[in-house]
Amino acid sequence: MIHDSVISCVGSTPMVRLDRCFPDPDVEVIAKLEMLNPGGSMKDRPARFIVEQGLREGALRPGMRLVESTSGNLGIALAMAAGLHGLAFTAVVDPKTSQANLRLLELFGADVEMVTEPDEAGGYLHTRVRRARELVDAASNAVLVNQYANELNWRSYHDTAGQEILDAIDGTVDYLVAAVSTTGSIQGIARRLRQEHPKLNVVAVDAVGSVIFGAQAGPRQLPGFGASRVPEILNAEEIDEVVHVGDAESAAGCRHLLSTEKIFAGGSSGAVVAGIEHLASRLNHPARVVTVLPDRGERYLDLVYDDAWVASLRDPWQETETAVST
Repeated sequence: MIHDSVISCVGSTPMVRLDRCFPDPDVEVIAKLEMLNPGGSMKDRPARFIVEQGLREGALRPGMRLVESTSGNLGIALAMAAGLHGLAFTAVVDPKTSQANLRLLELFGADVEMVTEPDEAGGYLHTRVRRARELVDAASNAVLVNQYANELNWRSYHDTAGQEILDAIDGTVDYLVAAVSTTGSIQGIARRLRQEHPKLNVVAVDAVGSVIFGAQAGPRQLPGFGASRVPEILNAEEIDEVVHVGDAESAAGCRHLLSTEKIFAGGSSGAVVAGIEHLASRLNHPARVVTVLPDRGERYLDLVYDDAWVASLRDPWQETETAVST
């Protein structure tokens, strides 16, 4: 198949068994390699969906500007999708955004605006969102993407990744284990899988310090994992269990995945590995677990793959909280 643009290459990412990482013969773990999307992450899916749906429905027109608060991956994906469809894009970022992501945003043609004032939660998310809204209010042709409240976010995963998983797997899917931030991916995929597998158990892997599921707010170092706000699109009743994983455990999970499977993945992928390890002894056996590896490891060379950064964190076993049922 010959595509008309790189954005039409989004999706159809491969799935691979993680038998080396999880050698228990009674637990089959199958991962969808979302880092192989052309923009390097699963965020290519909502970016393409939001832009193309907006153009089809008339909410967007060439020459308009998209604005979004982003820590990197969605911004890169939106810059790619917007530029290919004649739209401008402004990414509102903060000092925790990696230098690699800042450079990628610039190379993809985004206008980058950085906030520097911490918000009332001690992070930058609320400050970023407020600044994004100010930019939209000040321009007549600007639209706020608002990934935490945009229903097209979860729909993009329902219609694409969820269907792709069903097409690839024969037989029952017992568990979906996925990292969360906006909760769009876990909810979209779960809703599609449950149409065929109504007994599916959905496990969210959240960051220690994230407030998505009511835990206490705290400092977090990994971008794009966890959140300091509850997403408007979240329906917590659809999540069966939540496992909280700290930064150090996420780093350890990344390195374990790389050493066993030679999969070079980002921080939230390591969190998923750690989350599945916590769940393994409590799963109903035999079990088939489907998970999603959201992005590539190159964007985390100065984080989870940097020995000095990892050494600055607390012991991973002290950071991790006990799983919380919802």
